[in-house]
Formats: sequence, C-alpha cells, structure tokens
Amino acid sequence: MAITITEKAATEIQRVLTDQKHPDNTVVRIGVAGGGCSGFQYSFGFDTDVDGAKDQVDEQHGLTVAVDKRSYLYLDGTTVDFYEGLDRRGFTFDNPNVTRTCGCGNSFSA
Repeated sequence: MAITITEKAATEIQRVLTDQKHPDNTVVRIGVAGGGCSGFQYSFGFDTDVDGAKDQVDEQHGLTVAVDKRSYLYLDGTTVDFYEGLDRRGFTFDNPNVTRTCGCGNSFSA
C-alpha cells in the first residue's frame, strides 16, 4: 500500500477505536479532500463500508486501512505517525508528493 501507518499511530488508533466502542469491522479511512488554503487537505476517520472496486485496502499493525483510488494518487509514499509533545498532539502526515503546504500544515498542494 502507498500509505504506511507507524506503530505509534496504530496504537493511538486502536485506543480511539476501543474508547469510542467502534464495531469490529471498522476500518481506518484516509483520503484527500479539496479545500484548505493550499488546495487539498487530508481526511482521516473511521468507516464500515469498503468497496474493493473503489478502495485500496491494506492490513497494518492489526488495522484495516482503506484509501479511495482518487486519493491514493496523492498519498503514494505517505507515512502517518502520531506526535505527542508539549506544543501539540495529533496525527501527522509525511507526504513526499507535497509541493507546497500552508503555515498550519493541514493543507497542501501536489
């Protein structure tokens, strides 16, 4: 798969799935949506619908990860990690396809 979930990110995702009592068939859905100050922004959430004709699906660290094929083009080679520091806490995206980002780091162009 084009996207790599680090072990630290997978641990945090598993914690959220358990805390929020998501069903066992829940997948991690990662994508790209139009918007933000640079043109695209990441989408990251949970889903129970996976369509093999429309999604790239992979298993990583006990998680099922789904990416729609359109987003897959923009996310090839991306690593999703989890950062926890004094200044902020959250998931980070290291995307080699990005040509420009905004100041906040939440949107990009490719």
